[in-house]
Amino acid sequence: MKFLVDAQLPRRFANWLNEAGHDTLHTFDLPRRNLTTDSEIIARAKRDGRIVVSKDADFVQTFLLTGEPQLLLISTGNINNAELEKLLHANLSGIEAAFASSRFVEITRDSLVIHE
Repeated sequence: MKFLVDAQLPRRFANWLNEAGHDTLHTFDLPRRNLTTDSEIIARAKRDGRIVVSKDADFVQTFLLTGEPQLLLISTGNINNAELEKLLHANLSGIEAAFASSRFVEITRDSLVIHE
């Protein structure tokens, strides 16, 4: 899978996905780095066939209005990097399976929610 991780998530998140065999960029890897706008992130994700990974509710609104981009929403509230990494690794196979049938998946501290 191909992912594009938004600025409010640690660059390390992209590294974890890359280590798991996915093609992942962080906004810091883009020309405008963490100043990349949401519309630029969406355009890049659409062009490259990437799933946006974000905590930003603005992406949810855009998805609900347009169906774009594919979205992995991290809904954990404040969480330290160690807990976030543990949560990602515990749910990665479920996330991969969920995107086979859905364009919007949400991960919370307690569950994986597949939005239809």
